[in-house]
Parts: sequence; structure tokens; C-alpha cells
Amino acid sequence: MVLRRLLRKRWVLGVVFGLSLIYFLTSTLKQEERTIRDRTLLQARDPEHRIAWKVRFNLGNSSRQITQCRNSIQGKTLLTDELGYVCERKDLLVNGCCNVNSPSSRQYMCKSCLLNGCCSIYEYCVSCCLQPNKQPLLERFLNRAADGFQNLFTAVEDHFELCLAKCRTSSQSVQHENTYRNPQAKFCYGENPPELLPI
Repeated sequence: MVLRRLLRKRWVLGVVFGLSLIYFLTSTLKQEERTIRDRTLLQARDPEHRIAWKVRFNLGNSSRQITQCRNSIQGKTLLTDELGYVCERKDLLVNGCCNVNSPSSRQYMCKSCLLNGCCSIYEYCVSCCLQPNKQPLLERFLNRAADGFQNLFTAVEDHFELCLAKCRTSSQSVQHENTYRNPQAKFCYGENPPELLPI
């Protein structure tokens, strides 16, 4: 009862309103500072950011000695390592590389990929994208990418990371934000979005 009477007084409502206004203004200013800081960081990034391209991925003929491999990680049965090998999960070595002596391991697999660079299996998309002859295609994509994509791909350091990012399902793979343009080939490393299949 006393609390209800107290809340009806104008000065109490004024204090509550004033504190709410102060909270709103301080949080808005902090958000603005964060936005300015992020924009400054993006502008400070090197516009000449270059991707590390590897000419050869063979273990014996590499520019660096590979003792550990990064791989595509998320595949339930298949994985692709940074050397371009696709293998079954059971054939993955302790160092993260595919066992090249395993019958399931194949390098630069484009088995489920169409001519436009869209594939039905993510791991094959990454492996196919890692072929050295795909470098000019990927460079053209990076040079023509819209600003939104530029910010996304500035974090990419090398060919493997670019292929991982490029092959993930993107907004280019869907229409109306809820249907795949081509449900059979939704992972693309190519320049163009998947061909639109009739419904």
C-alpha cells in the first residue's frame, strides 16, 4: 500500500524517468564508441592484404614442412585436410592430416562438383577448391567481392581458409532466404551462385 502511494508521487516518477534516461544515453554512447572503434579497425586493415597461395601441396615438395594439418573438422564421415586430401574420418592421422596411403584418401576430389564450382558435398568442395589451378578464379572473386564480403574475407590468411569460407553455404546459395537455389549443389567455390532450379 505504501509503495503504491509512493509510486504515484510525481517526483518519484521523475527520478525513475531521469535514471532511465541516463542509462539509455550512456548505453547509446558506448555503442557508438564501439561502432567507431570497429570502423577504424576495418579502415586500418591493410587494403593490400594478400592470401598465402601454395603452389604445390605434396608433402615432399611443399614450401614448408608439414608436421600438423588443419582440416575441415565438422564432417561426420569425410574430412578434407589443408593439403587437399579428402578421407574418411577413420583415416585421419593424429597430426590432423589424411593418411595418404589409405584407399579412401584422394587429393583434389571434385566428385560431387558441377562445372560452375558448386558441389553437393562440402568436403569435396573444399578439396576441389584447393587445386592450384583454382587460384586465378579465387583471386578474381576476391578482387570483385562486394564490401560486405571484403570484410568477411580479410580475416582469411591462406588458400585453405579461403576455400573453407567460400564453400560454406552462403546467402548466394539461397533464394528468398529460405530455399536453396539448387539443393543438390549448395556448396560453391565458384564466382557465380548455383543455378536456380525450377520448383
